[in-house]
Amino acid sequence: MLNAMTIDVEDYFHVSAFADVVSQDEWPALESRVCRNTDRLLEILAGADVRATFFVLGWVAERFPELVARIHSAGHELASHSYDHGLVYDKTPEAFRQDLRLAKALIEDAASVTVRGYRAPSYSVTAQSLWALDVLVEEGYAFDSSIYPIRHDRYGIPSWPRHIHRIERHGRSLWELPGSTVRYLGTNLPMGGGGYFRLLPFGWTQRGIQRLNQRENHPAIFYLHPWEIDPEQPRLRARGMSRFRHYRNLDQTEARLRQLLSEFRFGPISDVLAIADGSAVAQRDQAVTGA
Repeated sequence: MLNAMTIDVEDYFHVSAFADVVSQDEWPALESRVCRNTDRLLEILAGADVRATFFVLGWVAERFPELVARIHSAGHELASHSYDHGLVYDKTPEAFRQDLRLAKALIEDAASVTVRGYRAPSYSVTAQSLWALDVLVEEGYAFDSSIYPIRHDRYGIPSWPRHIHRIERHGRSLWELPGSTVRYLGTNLPMGGGGYFRLLPFGWTQRGIQRLNQRENHPAIFYLHPWEIDPEQPRLRARGMSRFRHYRNLDQTEARLRQLLSEFRFGPISDVLAIADGSAVAQRDQAVTGA
């Protein structure tokens, strides 16, 4: 089973939980570590012969276009992670549209590619901001990975479908790749990467992907940030819970990632969707023929 490996390319100070302690105006004055950390991830992925989808922040592409070009040259897929990591549910539809266009243009200019995918900062397409899907379709995006079907204090739609599916909007469709979960006692439990990969035992992610692949016959959508393999990053003043979520087990993430890459098959979203699309066609053909 081919699972999706995705990287959200942002710096440690872009994290939404730090928005109340570090303003956007302060970003340029802070030490940037996104290039070195992303280059390290590129090395790790190359060593495992794995290609991934990199959701790049427009702010990063604007300042480090050579990094975006390196990601593309290494054979990875480029997608958008917004321009400035602003939460979708805090934007108006028009502001969201302008953010999409700016980030897309910066990424495309840096690598001479077409951006077809999007992931909202902090999975901030929620029940209050589902209008964002209409905007994505109108702007010509082919896939989105912005909805996590869980309960969380900052994001999530618990009732949302758990697996890859198409969303129909105004006669056009968009692939949605929800954050991966396992279903237990009627509740969706997250196991798709990021903090869930760092804070919980490795076996939680390992068994979760096994369950998705072997019992449910669906791929996992795994995500990680470059700053999550950087235990030496500067410490920002933040509240206790935010500090715990951000800094816990940073020194273990790289080793865990290497182990994960050795145990499961991963590829970019475009490859995973090609398989999903082929399966959907086969199922339709089977239904028509009555086989």
